[in-house]
Amino acid sequence: MSLRQFEYALAIAEEGSVTAAAERLRVAQPSVSQQIRGLERDLGVQLFTRTPAGLVPTAVGHAFLREAEVAVSASRRATATARAGADELVGELTVAAQMGFGTRQLPRTLGALRRRYPRLEVTVFEEPSSAELERLCRRGVLDLALMAACERSPADAHHLGDEEFVVVLGAGHRLLAADRVEPRELEGEPWVRFDRDSALDSVLLNVLRDDDPTTAARVSQTATAVRWAAQGLGATLVPASAVPPGHEHLVRPVFPAVSQPVIAVLRHAAGPAETALLELLRRETWSEPAAESAATPESGSAAFSPVP
Repeated sequence: MSLRQFEYALAIAEEGSVTAAAERLRVAQPSVSQQIRGLERDLGVQLFTRTPAGLVPTAVGHAFLREAEVAVSASRRATATARAGADELVGELTVAAQMGFGTRQLPRTLGALRRRYPRLEVTVFEEPSSAELERLCRRGVLDLALMAACERSPADAHHLGDEEFVVVLGAGHRLLAADRVEPRELEGEPWVRFDRDSALDSVLLNVLRDDDPTTAARVSQTATAVRWAAQGLGATLVPASAVPPGHEHLVRPVFPAVSQPVIAVLRHAAGPAETALLELLRRETWSEPAAESAATPESGSAAFSPVP
């Protein structure tokens, strides 16, 4: 068995066909088919089954592919580390952020990283579920993650600062005359909420506590929530850095203040690319902890929890 076979199997699982996988990998289709047949022969199992929708992994195939993904990621990181010199980093970096976190800071940081190391390939995505982020970290798929809570060791978890949450109101809303908004003042009004398994929806429920919020809509992106709130569909609660330009006049802080720590979690035995990204993130401006959250753990503690 070889890592190339692992990569071919992962490509087929993602594309749903040998032809599409071969095109993506820029290799001949017969070569991909031959490698997969050889892999299945060596393993003694069938990894894929043909359906009307295309090739899909079997039950044992799913289990194999999870481990293959970890092995391929580790190989790429090892290659990048070996090739890293004083002035050059090559390879791939996979970064994930809890939805709404670092919306301003992360793009600037990644832009600076790419300008410094133009041969470094970076894949970035937002993840609404904090549980899924934890799972991806445990599997070793992510090189760096930004999240509000983690149970990693002090060497892996770095407290960058805090994300303050703000409420976004529709144009002309009566509470825009106030400097801050207390959640009870919005009792009975509709909310633009996030998906039920989203960490952001959990923050809203925690803020409202005993109130059962009226749901005007559920969305999957912070920018969409802000724009819909701006049109008067309902209020929404988002991290301050997630507010798109042009909507600042519709934003008010929450009282009592609501914030969550921003934790950068590096994979174990982090390489030079992850270390360089962490140092750039440290240079960004992150909000200071609110007075009410003085008990937030400092950088270097073993675990961090969301601030209520």
